[in-house]
Amino acid sequence: MPFPNPCCGQVLFAVAVPTVVDRFIQQAVAQILTPIFEEQFHAHSYGFRPGRCAQQAVLKALEMMNDGHSWVVDIDLAKFFDTVDHDRLMTVIGRTIKDGDVISVVRKFLVSGVMIDDEYEETIVGTPQGGNISPLLANIILNELDKELEARGLDFVRYADDLIIMVGSRQAADRVMKSVLRFIEEKLGLKVNAEKSRVDKPKGIKYLGYGFYYDTFAKAYKARPHPKAVAKFKAQMKKLTSRSWGISNSYKVQKLNQLIRGWINYFKIGSMKKLCERLDKQIRYRIRMCVWKHWKTPKNKEKMLIKLGLNKRSAHGISYAKGYARVCRSWNICKCISNERLAKFGLVSMLDYYTVRCGTC
Repeated sequence: MPFPNPCCGQVLFAVAVPTVVDRFIQQAVAQILTPIFEEQFHAHSYGFRPGRCAQQAVLKALEMMNDGHSWVVDIDLAKFFDTVDHDRLMTVIGRTIKDGDVISVVRKFLVSGVMIDDEYEETIVGTPQGGNISPLLANIILNELDKELEARGLDFVRYADDLIIMVGSRQAADRVMKSVLRFIEEKLGLKVNAEKSRVDKPKGIKYLGYGFYYDTFAKAYKARPHPKAVAKFKAQMKKLTSRSWGISNSYKVQKLNQLIRGWINYFKIGSMKKLCERLDKQIRYRIRMCVWKHWKTPKNKEKMLIKLGLNKRSAHGISYAKGYARVCRSWNICKCISNERLAKFGLVSMLDYYTVRCGTC
């Protein structure tokens, strides 16, 4: 059931999805307001800002950790975009923007409403997720938190609602956690996820998909993909290399390459040479199983192995062997469907791509 949008009279058919006209107006307002508020935003805020990215936030966090900040206060805001108080947000905007028409337009976007179970409901709190102006509004309200942390002399890094504060001792970390949570909930009217917020050493936290470890040789903290991020990559990789997925192997390799490039481009600032080597082995092994199944019959398998240079006796024996896993780990299969042949087929090597991309950091 569609409902009218108070901003421009258009009709929305999906939850929190602005119409084309709404997006156009939001983008126009955002383009005017962004340069104005950019001058006020803190240097350690990296989310949804021009010329800034998550990798910069991670590098800044590493810099602070290696400056003697051995404890981290990791604060997780619960459903941040759904809990922003409209009056507080408009008060903050009103300190800088004096144009009543602009204030009115922003207010209308905030109260435009959503569809829940085919029924229209007003939005009395929260910012419109999916809108062009939402990231800017989020930074405007959270900049109040940045200013408070700066006034207290705390070293912190924030990417949107992902905030970590670096301190020198456990006692200081506990004290900062309590006082900052009180400010967030009482002054900003936001909710904190107590279960996910924690005080820990750098190696115990996960920030923007990265984990941290202490390199005893370099005597410094370094970043690498967090185990949860690695597990998620493996799950996606296994899905793309499923033998039961009835599409061509060339298409599987194409989708796999997209996953590899995207993942490496994001985590390229991390230390993961050995991880890439291990993942390369798993990927090639699974692609070999896909090729082995694609050859289907033992007779065709024998024919293809001979064509790839294996002697007839060995080819015949392995073609009638049982078990994909055992066969595709064998020396003969790895020789015939070699790394070089897979590369010629188009498969990207994670290690090679990481080496190239790491050099561009």
